[in-house]
Amino acid sequence: MKYILPVLVLTFLFSCNNDSGSPDVSHIKIELTTARFEKELFTLDSADFNAKLDKLIAEYPSFGENFLATILNADPSWPADSVAGYVQGFTTAYKSVYDSAEQVFKDFSPFENEIKQGLQFVKYYFPAYKAPKKIITYIGPLDGYGDILSDDAFLIGLQHHLGKNFSLYKSVMVQEIYPEYVSEHFQPDHIAINCMKNIVNDLYPEKMDDKSLLLQMIEKGKRLYVLSRLLPKTAAYKIIGYREDQLKEVYKHEAAVWDLFVQNNFLRTIDNNIIKNYIGESPKTQELGEASPGNIGSFAGWQIVKKFMAKNPKTSLIELMKADPEIIFQQAKYKP
Repeated sequence: MKYILPVLVLTFLFSCNNDSGSPDVSHIKIELTTARFEKELFTLDSADFNAKLDKLIAEYPSFGENFLATILNADPSWPADSVAGYVQGFTTAYKSVYDSAEQVFKDFSPFENEIKQGLQFVKYYFPAYKAPKKIITYIGPLDGYGDILSDDAFLIGLQHHLGKNFSLYKSVMVQEIYPEYVSEHFQPDHIAINCMKNIVNDLYPEKMDDKSLLLQMIEKGKRLYVLSRLLPKTAAYKIIGYREDQLKEVYKHEAAVWDLFVQNNFLRTIDNNIIKNYIGESPKTQELGEASPGNIGSFAGWQIVKKFMAKNPKTSLIELMKADPEIIFQQAKYKP
């Protein structure tokens, strides 16, 4: 019973949302429309399929050809009949995936609205950024691409948002590319998260070469902080890609997490064999036990950045992203 208060506090802080102090962006106008490419593709009449496919691809001038060549890996040198036969074979094989997506995404408007709200915050914090004005949903191979930011659209691979228990995610083919600790995030509510992540990466392409673990942690922490500002109503555990119980436990043992880096003299290492153990998706952090999450370095970096921003509340997100991570570390004086 002695832990009931901390658990309740953590549940309130990290399970609900991050919207404390968020600006009012309701007045910011966002143009955004959604096109359901997969509906048109999977309902093409088999009679004269070749001509109908050509017409559909032409209706999506920037996406259509990329869908064939990049997402489906159809060889551009193939004759039209071969391409049509290949696509028809794909739609036949993936009919059950399409049927599942039809049930989950019968109404896509809630997801469009969530992306639109994210774009209001993007416009507020990064006014010069020109975000896409349309969403294109599609279904591609389960072991292929997912959500993509193109020059003019958010491309949403619905095959990666059918719920973590979708049976085909357990197949060997999918698990070889997307192991369970990745596919457990293949949820509908990760669509807006992925869209905003792609925008942050577009605004600030990652350049981690030759940086120490500490500096990489802080750079990752910057991105998590910005993502939490763009999606203030999204639970913090989803922002970092943990389960809710994992984030609670990590906060309970935050000092031990930090000690892992300090006591092993890892903070200043540039050894990528060490760094990869603590940055990026992984099933667990070996030293912290079987139940621990991976990407623990990004978690620590996020806490450092939050500490820095609490001490420098007038710092804009643009200024944060440009700030020297070493200065952030020195000013944060992080010590859980």
